[in-house]
Amino acid sequence: MMNAIKPPVNDLDISTAQSGFYEGFSKAVALGSKSLIGILIIWAIVFPGSAGSALTQIRTTIDANTGTWYMYVMAFYLVVCVALALWPATGRIRLGAPDSRPEFSSFSWIAMMIGAGTGIGMLTYSTAEPLYHFASNPAVIMGETTALDPDNVREAMKWSFFHWGLSAWGCYGMIGLALAFFGYVRGLPLTIRSGLTPLFGRALEGPLGHIVDIISVIATVLGVAVTLGYGVSQFAAGIHNITGMDWLMNDESTPTLLAMLLALVVVMALSTLSALSGIGKGIKWLSNINMGLSFFVLAFLLIFGSTLFALQSLAVGLWDYLTSLPAILVTIWRSDGVAESTATQLAGWQGAWTIFYWAWWIAFAPFVGLFLARISKGRTIREYVLGAMIVPTIIHCVWFSFAGGTAIDLTLNGGAGDLIVDAGISSQLFEIVNFLLSPVLAQLMSAVIVVLLMTYLVTSADSAILIINTISAAGDDGQKSHVHILTWGVILTLVIGGLLAAGGLDAINTAMIIGALPFSVVMALMGVALIKALIRDGMRARQERAHMSPAIDYSANEGVK
Repeated sequence: MMNAIKPPVNDLDISTAQSGFYEGFSKAVALGSKSLIGILIIWAIVFPGSAGSALTQIRTTIDANTGTWYMYVMAFYLVVCVALALWPATGRIRLGAPDSRPEFSSFSWIAMMIGAGTGIGMLTYSTAEPLYHFASNPAVIMGETTALDPDNVREAMKWSFFHWGLSAWGCYGMIGLALAFFGYVRGLPLTIRSGLTPLFGRALEGPLGHIVDIISVIATVLGVAVTLGYGVSQFAAGIHNITGMDWLMNDESTPTLLAMLLALVVVMALSTLSALSGIGKGIKWLSNINMGLSFFVLAFLLIFGSTLFALQSLAVGLWDYLTSLPAILVTIWRSDGVAESTATQLAGWQGAWTIFYWAWWIAFAPFVGLFLARISKGRTIREYVLGAMIVPTIIHCVWFSFAGGTAIDLTLNGGAGDLIVDAGISSQLFEIVNFLLSPVLAQLMSAVIVVLLMTYLVTSADSAILIINTISAAGDDGQKSHVHILTWGVILTLVIGGLLAAGGLDAINTAMIIGALPFSVVMALMGVALIKALIRDGMRARQERAHMSPAIDYSANEGVK
């Protein structure tokens, strides 16, 4: 007879302070993460030159040795998430009690996911990335298509969809699914370490669990730093487009350090105020506003932009992306050491784009994943995956088609010449507006985009502050005291400002890639742990059915779960 399977761990005794400043918080996590981040801030601000140089050297080493890992582990996250949704026995599991129902409407739920997930980067890269891939992508490097020619449009859209599509949201979706399952089905604390309980059990109550949560906080801070860094850069470019103030931009058509720092202070001040109101108020309403403004900007691009070209780019791009996904998901290019060789160029392109993105999504995953778990209680796994992967992917593809497709068509056929291509990535969306509209209308439309960007920035930053406090408080997602919210608001501001001073956006990107590497391992283990938990739950259910009386007739309830 089969031995009974031990019951799962349904609680973790994570010690928290009972009094004082850190009452309700894990001192080990809160102080450990603040100490390590404090060292980074001091290093970047006091020794910006050496910090920038050292970060670059570490980035080079990571790029040369971890590309294969990032490609395969991102594929793993995606497969796990999709498989659990499609498998009937797991897809119908509700993330909460059997009678629980969602807290937020579908519109607010999706709006918060987009706003907290990749809304900022979407505004920056929906124009910039298709334009870049229009000039350079693997097909161009291998001589299969021609740079800046019509035959390269499909490749440009395919790679843009790849980087912002199912892989990104599979990464977010998997960690959110794990945290929601262990938090709302098993009743464990809503913190990262809970996702590893099937593998490490009660060992996570001690130093091992503290290390996992500290890694998560650091990855979150650095992942958010990249997102906010690009956001404040585009925000400064938008203000320049509206006001024409020359001090906001330098000779390379990129925002000045002073402009980005001032924008950062404004954004973080507003974000901290929003965080004080909690998820159900400030974040929810901001998310609804930025979703509405997003539809307005998309409608503008569809009506005034290259309508037919954009729709064709969306349809054909989706087909190319989905049919090629299984292959490009695990295609790895390795340098042969010869600078001008095709192999080295392909490896360099993949490191600068795909590997960079995969590290960015992983660094952002503890924040977005925990946030997704927090707002998805009461939904089934299948409903969660549909909402957290499919819908955001479609929205991103629409954005890239309408903004990027319009930029490409105006460059090829619309008479824009090099106006959009030669602008900095933070300014390209505004250059489209300038080209399509009169000066006065362009200023008004730029103002709408700046407001949209501001809502995305504030939504991401205040959500990050709340999630960092949740991890530091051993999974307690209740509203925290104002001083803890203000403290993390200041810390985030100093991290981003210090890294901008140490080397601009490149320094922020490098710090993020370093922080993402250890958390990518944590995420892989969480995927394994979730699979193990679901398998063993199924085995327990079968054992319970086997011990039930055979005299009971269940035929009348066949199919009822």
